[in-house]
Amino acid sequence: MNDPHPLMRDFAKRLIAHETRGNKSSGTRAPAALPVIEKLRPKLATLIGDAGFRALLSRALVRAKAEVPSLRAVQVESDGTLGGADELEAQAGPREIAEGGVALLAQLLGMLAAFIGEDLTLRLACEVWPKLSFNNLDAGKRK
Repeated sequence: MNDPHPLMRDFAKRLIAHETRGNKSSGTRAPAALPVIEKLRPKLATLIGDAGFRALLSRALVRAKAEVPSLRAVQVESDGTLGGADELEAQAGPREIAEGGVALLAQLLGMLAAFIGEDLTLRLACEVWPKLSFNNLDAGKRK
């Protein structure tokens, strides 16, 4: 599948790596993107409301499922969290779970960037992760 948001995919990988650095999971293989999405949720809910966040995440999940079919076990719950991690772990290997997490987060960030722009999306992330460097993402220089 052609990647419509290569910048956001790179950005998603960087956020996941930053969030998982030094935070080894306790045996779970759930997508490492989940803590990143959880950290973004309050900021995005403030910006677009709880229903808006759920709608954006739901659409991102639909698009990510087209890339990584094993994500079909995952669903957006009524409170905006992601459910189905246990089913995903039972159906997919670690590599596919990791790919699914990157795909989901990249879709979420890409759709957000389409709505509010890449620069504002990156600034929002800087508020959530102030110690993470975003210097070489070149948001304004990509097509």
